[in-house]
Amino acid sequence: MTRDDYAGSAACAGCHADITAAWASSPMHRMTRSSHGATVRAPFDGTRWPFKDDAVVLETRAGQRLVRIEHGGGAGPKTYRVTRVIGGRTREDFAGVDVEGGHEEVVLPVSFVYATRTLRYKGYSVMVHERASLRAGPVWSRACIFCHNTVPELDRMLGALAGPRARPYQGEQVERWLPPERRLAMRVTDDAAFERAADAEIAHLGGAPPAAGGDARAVARRAIEVVRDGFDGGALVEEGIGCEACHGGAREHVRSPGVRPSLVPVAPWLEVDPPKRAGGDAPSARNGAAPSGHESGAPSALDGAAASAHALGVNRACARCHQVLFSRYPYTWEGGRRDAGAGGSHINSGEARDFLLGGCASAMACTTCHDPHGADDPAALRALATPAGNAKCAPCHEAQALRLREHAHHDPQAAGGACIACHMPRKNMGLDGALTRYHRIGSPTDAARVLGDRPLECALCHADRSVRQLADAMEAWWPVRYPRQRLEELYGSLDANVMRATLERGRPHEQAVAIGTLAEAHAVDAAPLVRRELANEYPLVREWASRALVAMGAAGAPGSPAAGAAPSAPAPAAPAAAARDEDPED
Repeated sequence: MTRDDYAGSAACAGCHADITAAWASSPMHRMTRSSHGATVRAPFDGTRWPFKDDAVVLETRAGQRLVRIEHGGGAGPKTYRVTRVIGGRTREDFAGVDVEGGHEEVVLPVSFVYATRTLRYKGYSVMVHERASLRAGPVWSRACIFCHNTVPELDRMLGALAGPRARPYQGEQVERWLPPERRLAMRVTDDAAFERAADAEIAHLGGAPPAAGGDARAVARRAIEVVRDGFDGGALVEEGIGCEACHGGAREHVRSPGVRPSLVPVAPWLEVDPPKRAGGDAPSARNGAAPSGHESGAPSALDGAAASAHALGVNRACARCHQVLFSRYPYTWEGGRRDAGAGGSHINSGEARDFLLGGCASAMACTTCHDPHGADDPAALRALATPAGNAKCAPCHEAQALRLREHAHHDPQAAGGACIACHMPRKNMGLDGALTRYHRIGSPTDAARVLGDRPLECALCHADRSVRQLADAMEAWWPVRYPRQRLEELYGSLDANVMRATLERGRPHEQAVAIGTLAEAHAVDAAPLVRRELANEYPLVREWASRALVAMGAAGAPGSPAAGAAPSAPAPAAPAAAARDEDPED
């Protein structure tokens, strides 16, 4: 987990040629790449994209990609040379330096979205408020570098070891986003050895030699300050997500293949204990004796403690990056707030964290459904949403699988017979503009879901039903009861259509789900309600409304307001960011 423990992905190719070849061309490995020689889909051909009184021009000169920001009101333009391309599965973002002598790589204010083949303001893929003008964003090395590249795991762990008074930074572990009983506990068992490791990293990053001494928390807080200011592209173990970003430092494995790499952090000075409750028990990993989690097969093929250790390692490795509650938007699923509880995220990049909140996190790994070494097969993912996909769940839920009609009250051979139709509903906002699955595995009858937020999840498939119809059906089929007064508070009336009431009364992320669902149902009669959201305070919701109107074939459907036009109603200005990792898209 220290810098000296890493060998680089090239060292893996000799023994794992097929895996490394697939990985080399995968979107995750290409998450960050140098602009020089990179394949880029955005139109750097002089394309000019307007935003209010400003504009951005993408062009190529002398083999260099440039982003020119033209400011209205007489201010002169600023031109940036693109140094890095970020992303490549659903969109491309860019970092660059000011051609007039800037040295810091900054996040540029434009994204190219593959689904629409259009440009939009960088950051409008999350819930941020309207921007007044085009401007470059934060310094890339303080905003994007940890989750989009391979870094020493020691640098990621500092926040977990520094205690509650530490300053936030982009490398923090997922644990602070989880309830206490689901957190992995990490403790330093040898302060002096940890201090030597931290001091070596501080020196590598150009930090001042620290005074000797201090407990582990003080050492970790001191190292965080250096990492915040000194970690840049030159400090990477590898550009993009390399093998060791997930598998941990593999230098010893390269030297001696019998020493297997570990997905759980390992150091002579570290003690790691599993969560007290994560849907099951997991073995402790102490002083280097960590479960490897090296296999990428389904944990259902393992037994008991081995399956739990496998899931612990894999899921925590994925959650190093897929943990984010993007932006300062305050609300989460289950009626929570991001600063006060552990509700689920409503958008991409929080999938692993959401999974850790659910009921299967100690028995199933992310790799049960997803290919960790290449691009997911879309057909295979679609098959999971059919009864055939239930084979992933049946090993642990044999009784329900054998009595599927009685359990689900749907035709076991139809779409309603798929486990994930109900237990992983499509209610998150995908980066490609389509609803995607919520990864906190639970039941649509859970009280927190029924009474804590909107919409009732059954309405995702039954968009024509009223609150009363769905609540009565759930209570008839399962041993649950819901206070009607609370449902009336959420929807206004028990006879209200769930989706239309959500669109009228819901929070912005709930409204987006209603918009997406009504569009898929081709509910043209809901177009007037959807059209009102073209003035929503959040550009992302406006974009969903615009796309929905087009999908419905509604008269007068506009182009996306997020693609340059100001909202038709004033929107409040976004508050200043308290810390970079609180708004990595900003």
